[in-house]
Amino acid sequence: MFDVVILTDHRYINPTIKNWYIDQVLLEDQLLQMELENKGLKVCKKNWADPNFDWFSTTYAIFRTTWDYFERFDEFFTWIDKTKHKTTFINTTEIINWNIDKHYLQDLAGNGINIIPTLFIEKDDKINLTELFKQTKWTEAVIKPAISGAARHTYRITADNCIFYEDIFQQLIKEKCMLFQEFMNNITLDGEISLILIGGEYTHSVRKIAKKGDFRVQDDHGGKVVEHKASTEEIKFAKECIKGCPFYPIYARVDMIYNNNNQPSLIELELIEPELWFRNNTEAALLLAEEVFSLIDSK
Repeated sequence: MFDVVILTDHRYINPTIKNWYIDQVLLEDQLLQMELENKGLKVCKKNWADPNFDWFSTTYAIFRTTWDYFERFDEFFTWIDKTKHKTTFINTTEIINWNIDKHYLQDLAGNGINIIPTLFIEKDDKINLTELFKQTKWTEAVIKPAISGAARHTYRITADNCIFYEDIFQQLIKEKCMLFQEFMNNITLDGEISLILIGGEYTHSVRKIAKKGDFRVQDDHGGKVVEHKASTEEIKFAKECIKGCPFYPIYARVDMIYNNNNQPSLIELELIEPELWFRNNTEAALLLAEEVFSLIDSK
């Protein structure tokens, strides 16, 4: 019987090929596992899709590096629905179901959180990109799915070139909801700020910077990460985002940017499996382990 299973995907279970990216993924999971074990907990690391593991055999399962589910959504949702009756997820199933669809931004905006100006184009809506630009009077925008990850199907478009993206946009809205967001100029100037909170308290932050000529800050697209010293205003904003949630997340990452009016603005609230950069602040891994231990201790 295990107290905690750290959830990863098949690529990070005894990988035969190592590189800097895989090494840092393994390190992140290792740091958390070490802190959990230092609390006297019995811990293992498993591929979430492992068909042979008995999920009744662990009290908790904590999402960490399950980054292949972006291409396996149907399988992932089915697995969650079956497994939630066998163990307890961290963060909870309710949080996962709420946070996996970017419609949550509407909930946060309704609770007073400043989000990037966003229109939700629902599946099968009859509208085109030219009409959206006329409606919003924006000159530049980003389109992306409401359910996605790693900047999949994310495109930067302008009122002038949107005709070249119309076919892919129409194809996508036949299948899923899409977001039409005003492009934030700071993404290519200063990048995106990610603030990490454990138990609702700020621990550390990083700045993610896109490679030259791109706007996507993810590693997958050549982006880089540097340490960031968050301002009092940024920390306050991040905490307000967490307070605006309908559920209490044990861990969270608030991705923010200064919008085109130079105001703090939420890009995304990552509550399922965000990278938390424990290697930049190992104290955060200890704090997360303490939060998990408190849950187990209270059972």
